[in-house]
Amino acid sequence: MDGNYSIVPVRPAGGMWTSARDLSNYLRMELSLGQLPDGTQLVSKESLLERRKGQVQTGEDTVYGMGLVVSTQYGIPVVSHGGSLFGYKSTMIFLPDHGVGAVILTNSDTGGYLTGLFRRRLLEVLFDGKPEAIEQAKAANAQRIANRAKTRERLVVPADPAEVGKLVARYSSPALGTLTVRTRDGATIFDFGKWYSSVASRKNDDGTTSFILIDPAVSSFNFVLGERDGKKALIVRDAQHEYAFIESASR
Repeated sequence: MDGNYSIVPVRPAGGMWTSARDLSNYLRMELSLGQLPDGTQLVSKESLLERRKGQVQTGEDTVYGMGLVVSTQYGIPVVSHGGSLFGYKSTMIFLPDHGVGAVILTNSDTGGYLTGLFRRRLLEVLFDGKPEAIEQAKAANAQRIANRAKTRERLVVPADPAEVGKLVARYSSPALGTLTVRTRDGATIFDFGKWYSSVASRKNDDGTTSFILIDPAVSSFNFVLGERDGKKALIVRDAQHEYAFIESASR
């Protein structure tokens, strides 16, 4: 959970912890145009509806308002938003013209496979849609299992001692902080201070070696052995960025 508290500085863009019951009560308020069950007007109808107006076009039939996604297909507006943290995936959805809302909270990183199909299934039931969600869920699960098995074939667990021998005890990144390499019960651990994970090693197709975080919630982060300015480095990349942890003196 320590990693999940990193969202706190960017509130109110995200970072709300809640329950299915409380979030369902929130949806009831949305569907009642700002009214609570006892008739109290919590927020004005005008302010509430202003949030549903499109501010950014995100797809052919989808706009983003103020913290809400509004999708209009077949003339039916569907308002929604999802949530994603380490170990948790969620979504809420409501149909303002039909008085229907639903919430799903999952305590699994793979819960993301379920949230979209949950929405599909809800709409199938409401509008006698073609029943595709259940078969799609089965297919997605089978594909996930196959992909996981294929990925596992290339991993060496615990990490290959010969590759571990190329590591230094401590690295640092100006952007991401300190990474300490340690061992525990034969496993190699990458320790970032607030959190840590055991790692596997993998030989890549280009001849490089990667260390992959494999503990729950942080699995799949990929650190490539390399060099920067004559020093040993561990490189982590995403689609748009590259961060280098450079060897540094142990304290």
